[in-house]
Amino acid sequence: MQGCENPQIEPLPRRALQVGYRAGAADALLGEPGTLALFGFGAGTAASTDPRCLQVALETLDAPAPLELWQVDAPVSCGRDGALRWSAGGGWLFAAIELDEREHGGPAATARLAYEQLHRFVGTREAQHVLRVWNYLGAINHGEGDAERYKHFCDGRAAGMGDFFAEGFPAATAIGHHGDEHRLQVYLLASDQPGLRVENPRQVSAWRYPRQYGRTPPSFARAMLLPAQDVLAISGTAAVVGHASAHQDDLDAQLEETLLNLDALLASAGMAAGFDPRSPLKVYVRHAANAARVRDFLQHRLPGVPLLLLHGDICRRELLVEIDGWRYA
Repeated sequence: MQGCENPQIEPLPRRALQVGYRAGAADALLGEPGTLALFGFGAGTAASTDPRCLQVALETLDAPAPLELWQVDAPVSCGRDGALRWSAGGGWLFAAIELDEREHGGPAATARLAYEQLHRFVGTREAQHVLRVWNYLGAINHGEGDAERYKHFCDGRAAGMGDFFAEGFPAATAIGHHGDEHRLQVYLLASDQPGLRVENPRQVSAWRYPRQYGRTPPSFARAMLLPAQDVLAISGTAAVVGHASAHQDDLDAQLEETLLNLDALLASAGMAAGFDPRSPLKVYVRHAANAARVRDFLQHRLPGVPLLLLHGDICRRELLVEIDGWRYA
């Protein structure tokens, strides 16, 4: 018989956190066991001093607006580190930072600082595998060519990340809010176990975009399977085929193309097509006047799926709508 004095036991895959939209008071939801993070949307959200509670700069197009709740099956600790807030529990980490560009030299320098600080903080934690990132910045499409604010953000993000994502880019979203132009919000989800990156065969990988989209290509994966492969975290997805935007000025056609891209992502992840009531989606709508039309279209095509409509500008000014979210297996 052969034996080993110190057998190596592989840890079980980390089961996913639960994400959903909930009505109710923030204090009550923060008091529930395992609350990792809670998100309100827009200026009407009640302020909270709890580090787990983030007021997202995007205004909601739903009334009444739900809150987005992240929960884990474990005790949660939380705190602040300068401009950064965090919470952790059960092998999961939430971290967020909000900066004023006027205090840090503009959009590129501020994005660089945000990612440097997040990188430094995550490096001190056990949960060092960044799986999903959200970026919300003001006036995202202002400026022409390489002077566009989104392109400055991409430059700064790449400069600040260093080797943050040496194992591969996380899934991500970048959307323009209509609040203070100088307000940058970045938040992330990390785990103590790695996920599995998923690309879309209908699209060129974002980091391989040609020069026409800026000096620095966007740095994200199209989606991420969480460690137990029980949830797909879907990046901001729009009507992009190859690397080109499709169906300019045609909202319905852009929605159709976006759903095709979502189904392609699910297939690449080994999941069946479609979404269900356990799989919440965010829908970013450029023009608030289109909200009812977008809602009707998606409620018909995705019956029963929780939808949160938000007023936000897509990173390309010709795109009218973008969708991200979660697909539970």
